[in-house]
Amino acid sequence: MPDAVTHDALDAPHGFFTRRGGVSAGAFASLNCSLSSPDDPASVRANRARVAHAIGVPPERLVGLTQVHGTAVITVTEPWAAGAGPKADAMVTDRPDVALGIVTADCAPVLFVDAGRNIVGAAHAGWRGAVAGVLEATVHAMAKLGANPAAVAAVIGPCIAQPSYEVAADLRDAVLARCADDSVFFAPGRRPERWQFNLSGYCAARLRAAGVAHVEVTGHDTVTQEDQFFSHRRRTLLQAGPIGHQISVIRPA
Repeated sequence: MPDAVTHDALDAPHGFFTRRGGVSAGAFASLNCSLSSPDDPASVRANRARVAHAIGVPPERLVGLTQVHGTAVITVTEPWAAGAGPKADAMVTDRPDVALGIVTADCAPVLFVDAGRNIVGAAHAGWRGAVAGVLEATVHAMAKLGANPAAVAAVIGPCIAQPSYEVAADLRDAVLARCADDSVFFAPGRRPERWQFNLSGYCAARLRAAGVAHVEVTGHDTVTQEDQFFSHRRRTLLQAGPIGHQISVIRPA
């Protein structure tokens, strides 16, 4: 069985799946769900099938995107072929037979639900997308389907944590150019002209400002929890080769 982190705030079938419980080997061990990785495609398909069954849909009803660190949101009415997802970074749906999947390896996966109206969303929030407004765009797309932001719960899943996220002036400047008060999400770095960025805290603040009533953070650090999560930053620090990506999934009940 694939291993997943869940949260009581999300009253819908969901999971922030870890790297455990799949069939991939080596650097991709074991639940790599990235169709664009150099992993064996058959293994990736098998992993995604395990995730789909755990969420309660056939594998062909689990949809994903070609993620580009932007703000585009797709309203899903019917699934597309695996690997043929549009270029976007978030999805919303009210179809209970469709599951929305976001792949990450340090960026923040964010899952949303308005349980009363049975509308869900899933977003990929790296720092660029978060600054540009992908989370607010997701809430807006859910509202267009009939969701009430004040009734939406959003959970920010496993991602790079502030102690692990050293950033340079380019990232800090981009965040502060939008709002100088967001300096609260930066702590002094360990080296000169470096800072530690609180990605999950920043995402939570943006969601609350967008009117989302119930915002939670799982609190897992993908960099330090190597046995549970793939991490691009950890790979970079270790000068390692290719890695896999975990998937976070939600569907209407």
